Amino acid sequence: MDSEKNTLSVGGFLFYTEKDAQLARAEEQRIAYLEERINYDSPDSIRYIYEKTIEERLFRTPVGLRYLEKLKGYLMTHGIEEEHIREIPLYTTFDGELRGHTSPARERVVPSKRKDRDMEKARFTISVILNVMLAFAIAAMFFISYVSDQPNIVNYERAITDKYASWEQELTQREEAVREKERELKLSE
Repeated sequence: MDSEKNTLSVGGFLFYTEKDAQLARAEEQRIAYLEERINYDSPDSIRYIYEKTIEERLFRTPVGLRYLEKLKGYLMTHGIEEEHIREIPLYTTFDGELRGHTSPARERVVPSKRKDRDMEKARFTISVILNVMLAFAIAAMFFISYVSDQPNIVNYERAITDKYASWEQELTQREEAVREKERELKLSE
């Protein structure tokens, strides 16, 4: 475990992955290179290096960002107002979950399931009410279709037989009327 910490520890920071630690080591080498060649007597050259490293995104780990903070502090102590110094950009977000270990306090605190249960109960109640309303609407449609005079899929057989029965009755009445007229005509002849 200690050897793992040593390989992940760079510049007083303990990194989560070896890749991050290697990036921090590379930034330490860039810092050493700049420190050998930097002229602290000229605030303009420091400002140029400060802005150029930000433009080039040379420093992304806390090791490099701490160095940029040091340069910014130097510029401020040498008469350059903070409003005129470019801010140090961060190239990462901090709103995500931690990648492995969480704090012991988070492990002890268990979120309440009551809200979830109440919400689920409300959804179930709404679902039951909607289902009952839909069943009632379907029953009403079948009732209207059955009572309707217009033939439809529910009452087509009854409507057709009633129609043919009425035609047959009308036809029988006409035949009877015709026969009666024939009898009258034969009697009068």
